[in-house]
Amino acid sequence: MDKLTPEQRHRCMSAIKSKATRPEMLVRKFLFSRGFRYRLNHPRLPGHPDLVLRKYRTVIFVNGCFWHGHDGCKYYVPPKTNAGFWWQKIERNRNRDVEEQKKLASMGWHCITVWECQLKPKVRQQTLAALEYTLSHIYLEDRRVKPYETAEAGVPMVAEPEN
Repeated sequence: MDKLTPEQRHRCMSAIKSKATRPEMLVRKFLFSRGFRYRLNHPRLPGHPDLVLRKYRTVIFVNGCFWHGHDGCKYYVPPKTNAGFWWQKIERNRNRDVEEQKKLASMGWHCITVWECQLKPKVRQQTLAALEYTLSHIYLEDRRVKPYETAEAGVPMVAEPEN
């Protein structure tokens, strides 16, 4: 049973921000302090990712465990009041997240999702260190020299005379 009236609950839930949230600010400050530069909520990319690192062809989504239905997380507890509405809303969010990440991957972007529970004080440093490690390895992989490919034996080159 909800302790608030429907009007009070509506006011509380509608006041929750979608940009510049506390978990997002933690990730932003960490990355900036390590020399990573990014853009916020790029309007031309599907899903308007929270952080866009163009140099690394990487986007980062900082998801709240409740709003995006983080499976197996103790912070994702579906509400008992108006359960049908919330189940549909969270399921739509999950499906939308998957579709947006597929679109971004097809465009050549790496997608990283950081969950709110991964930024709790006990595991924050480990999560942020893993994020930094992942970004540095993505950069190295993209910059790796491509092997030289030789022409096939049966195809004549421009300078070779035809027999």
